[in-house]
Amino acid sequence: MKSPTKKRLLVAFAAVVIIGIFMAQKIITTNQAHERFEGYCEWRGLKVVTKTSDAGFCNDPVSGQVYKMVLFKGRWFLDEDLPCGFLCL
Repeated sequence: MKSPTKKRLLVAFAAVVIIGIFMAQKIITTNQAHERFEGYCEWRGLKVVTKTSDAGFCNDPVSGQVYKMVLFKGRWFLDEDLPCGFLCL
């Protein structure tokens, strides 16, 4: 029979592995969404309105609100949600 300490370590290790798998899946899914304009709009639950080579608009089918998406360093982002914050100016 295993000691209680070994059981706790095994449970903790299993929990860390499971959390790591979920985090890796989230990171992969998010990175894939940022690659294409249409995919990014869909990932956010929006519908494509119009698109140019470096910008586009999507709308929320429920509220009707329109969002601007921009291409930034080869990835698509919500215009006001760029990864560099105020440093993008």
